[in-house]
Amino acid sequence: MITRHLRILGQVQGVGYRDALRHEAERLGVTGWVRNCRDGTVEAVVQGAAERVEQLIAWARSGPPAARIDELRVSDDGDAHRYTRFERRPSA
Repeated sequence: MITRHLRILGQVQGVGYRDALRHEAERLGVTGWVRNCRDGTVEAVVQGAAERVEQLIAWARSGPPAARIDELRVSDDGDAHRYTRFERRPSA
């Protein structure tokens, strides 16, 4: 099991990105969370089998049809927390 922190930059707010990411994560069996940030980015923590997490990251590079991804930053997340589902968190 791996955990990755994502920061998605571009036209990602107001286009259904969070809900689409949550739907794709649930389809792949990946847990974690997603939220909008005040700076216009979307932030997510994704956790699961390495192959499934990498599939979700690949999806995140293009997102839903209305999104425009300028940059996707991926980093290891050393948090030992184990997530049991994928949730949409309030904006931060």
